[in-house]
Amino acid sequence: MAKWGMVIDLDKCTGCQACTTACAMENNRLPGENWQDVLFYTEGTYPSAQLKWFPRPCFHCEDPSCVHVCPTKATYKDPNGGFVLIDWNKCIGCKYCMIACPYGVRFYTDEKPVVGGPTGGPGPDIREVFPGDGKRSWNPPWRAPDARDDWVHGVGIQPKGVVSKCTFCYHKVSKAPPGTPDLDEDDPALKEYVPACVRTCPPKARYFGDLDNPESRVSKLIADKRGVRLKDETGNKPQVYYLSGGAGPAVPSTRETVKKT
Repeated sequence: MAKWGMVIDLDKCTGCQACTTACAMENNRLPGENWQDVLFYTEGTYPSAQLKWFPRPCFHCEDPSCVHVCPTKATYKDPNGGFVLIDWNKCIGCKYCMIACPYGVRFYTDEKPVVGGPTGGPGPDIREVFPGDGKRSWNPPWRAPDARDDWVHGVGIQPKGVVSKCTFCYHKVSKAPPGTPDLDEDDPALKEYVPACVRTCPPKARYFGDLDNPESRVSKLIADKRGVRLKDETGNKPQVYYLSGGAGPAVPSTRETVKKT
């Protein structure tokens, strides 16, 4: 069985946020609830400061702290593919997982709106425009077909009182033919299985494949270009790797940064 993982080439990423938009449309996310977030920050000091960006999905860790702290086993590690998923039928919304995750990639829908409403700036609270139907926490007319809802794997629009996050597009990737080393949008036979963020990336900065297959492109990129993981010191062992810096690859947590004021 594959252990799916992602490689993001920071030297190719342009910070365009097409991944953020594609994910939001594919997974019916609330405005501002970005499962595929792109963080912007500055590096260096005046007059040599540079604006940088850093794409940050859920890392679907090998040993995720969110799984260890979940009191109801709602957050779990799927043995068939290595996804970290949330069973919304079991989640009680205690948010322990949000505290335990060192990457801040989980969301609780019943918080104040990130965008719109009385606290989120211009525009309405979209949950009031398209209120829930007793099952879903909100109910936009453009949502995916009911048949695609899969609460055991955290797919669809969640009910109230639960936590949500990136699923690595489980509803697509889990249907890929067994033994597939890489999910490449340029392969017509495989493109429907490619995660939305990978498929839409204009500079092709994202790669998705089987980390356990030494012949997969992701495995070769990690080996040849010295792929690194964010906050590896936590022991969570992310299944998302970054490429950057040629001979001296680094991610923001391992190099000096200065926040924009």
